[in-house]
Amino acid sequence: MAEVAVPTHNFDLVLLGGGTGGYVAAIRAKQLGLTVAVVEELILGGCCLHRGCIPTKAFLKSADMFDDVKRAAEFGIDIKGEISFNYDTALNRSKGIVGSQYKGLMYLFEKKHQIPVFMGRGKLLNKTTVGVTPNDGSAPFSIAARNIIINTGSRPRAIKGIPIDGKTVISSDHTVVLEKQPKSIIVRGGGATGLEWATAYHRYGVPTTLVGNVVPQEDAEIQQALLRALQRQKMDIITGARPTADDIDITKDGVTMRVKDAKGKERTLQAEMLMAAIGREACIEDIGLETVGIALENGFIKADGMLKTNVEGIYAIGDVNGQQMLAHTAMHHGIIAVEHMTGHNPFPLNTLNSPSCTYCSPEIGSVGYTEQEARDAGFNVKVGKFPMKPNAKANIEGHTDGFAKIVADADTNDLLGVHIIGPHATEMIAEAGLARLLESTPYELAISVHPHPTVSEVIGEAAHDWLGHAIHI
Repeated sequence: MAEVAVPTHNFDLVLLGGGTGGYVAAIRAKQLGLTVAVVEELILGGCCLHRGCIPTKAFLKSADMFDDVKRAAEFGIDIKGEISFNYDTALNRSKGIVGSQYKGLMYLFEKKHQIPVFMGRGKLLNKTTVGVTPNDGSAPFSIAARNIIINTGSRPRAIKGIPIDGKTVISSDHTVVLEKQPKSIIVRGGGATGLEWATAYHRYGVPTTLVGNVVPQEDAEIQQALLRALQRQKMDIITGARPTADDIDITKDGVTMRVKDAKGKERTLQAEMLMAAIGREACIEDIGLETVGIALENGFIKADGMLKTNVEGIYAIGDVNGQQMLAHTAMHHGIIAVEHMTGHNPFPLNTLNSPSCTYCSPEIGSVGYTEQEARDAGFNVKVGKFPMKPNAKANIEGHTDGFAKIVADADTNDLLGVHIIGPHATEMIAEAGLARLLESTPYELAISVHPHPTVSEVIGEAAHDWLGHAIHI
């Protein structure tokens, strides 16, 4: 794209990308009185709204509902006739939820805050100018900006040597819009994305094999508990396998994968589709980073605690900086960056206080150090735990797999980490995030009143266990 000599627009802030972090940053900038614009190549809202968090969780809710209906007799509800899953309805419901959320976002941009969005490919021309190649084919133009925020996000990483074609080999970008559910599928990767889709398809009744270790980023006891729960659900999981392109054949009939599990046992898998869920990589190509001289680290844009890059006036937020690739982290990044550039004193984000969530069944919520990480960091670790089984509300809801676990320093009483597996874990972990932020101790979690009957009582009980006197076990 040829550089335009005189910028045709001028703003206090231009955002390169309007994903989760970008749109939050834009709104916060308007609240603080800045003139702001967004350059977005695809669609405002980014991956989370359109291809990630929101549609995925809609599909998972359909799986949860299907599970509950199959168990309805336990709750005194008699359902006559065959129970079946309607994928088309689930897909349309997911699309409807995404559409509703997008409509709300567009209201915020177009009506409430009147933030212009330039639809096209953005590129840094220098440290105060963004060039735009419009999607509609019109002439390129440039925008002058006192500050720039890069929010170009990330994309699913392909298995080396196995291109993602969107048909036989798919990623999470495709699962949310597949017009027909797979007849059978192999999911390669047991992180949050792979696990959520594998468990959804399995519960829909699709023959599914998950290849990889489950939630490897979580506490070891959480990993073990989840694996046992999934095995009770009769899910096919092959842990310890690391197949390469040499082990995978893609044909017109589907996928064949040869694997060797953790015990050395060999298996040959066949399925209609293969989902690559082995992580994500930053979208940093052809956006002018080299022109401006922005530093990279391990394939991501290097940013400090205020999200500043090494180039004055340019910030990098969300997945593209690799600090913690979660939507809620990106939102806070956006606020911090904007408040910093406007002379405020924003509270820096400590990723150890930012929860991680996996929306499988049972759910997982975690924040802070795992037990092993705490030991490796040199803390005198003491653990408190409480199972879901004795909890009244978990029994009422019919979901008693799991536990809450508190990791704290026995010398200082500092709360180091909280890990929950079980019903509502992704909601309850917010309490632990606040506790970490406020530098709480297990004693304070124990004396904090948890209403009865709620599943949240397991957090208080785990704290009591840490103190040496759990009540209900």
